[in-house]
Amino acid sequence: MFSKQTKTSDSAPASPMISTPPVETPRKGPRVASLITEDMRIEGNLSGDGELQIDGFVRGDLKVARLTIGEAGRVEGSITAESLDCRGRVVGAIIAREVRLYASSHVDGDVTHDELAIEAGAFFQGRAIKMQRNAAAQPVKLEEVRSAAPPAAAAPTAASPAAGAA
Repeated sequence: MFSKQTKTSDSAPASPMISTPPVETPRKGPRVASLITEDMRIEGNLSGDGELQIDGFVRGDLKVARLTIGEAGRVEGSITAESLDCRGRVVGAIIAREVRLYASSHVDGDVTHDELAIEAGAFFQGRAIKMQRNAAAQPVKLEEVRSAAPPAAAAPTAASPAAGAA
């Protein structure tokens, strides 16, 4: 009844206890944006997967998932983000899927975007460049269309009615 043979046959052999530290799992809940306040001045590049709000001054390149630049915020450098809401000043190139320039914003640089919204009163000096989705969505060159078209289909063109009118 109290023999060791009975206990060892019913349970697994004892192994030494190994203590491992608990593994931290990433939080899946909502994240709080990192904040650079009005009295902060940062010189250097910043990158991360989260959200950043700038109310101070940053000189350097930024690469974040979501960026909000407040009315007092200033950035001198390139910005790469999924989403940008700008109410402050940016001097540098912007690459973001969604870009919103509010009335108080002042942007001096090219904006590469998928969606661009500019509020009345916003200052924007630079080029607005639409992102290319993929190689299949790129425009086809006119020469490629002409070489692929059969000779009979190539005869009627937009210039034909003008030639008859002249």
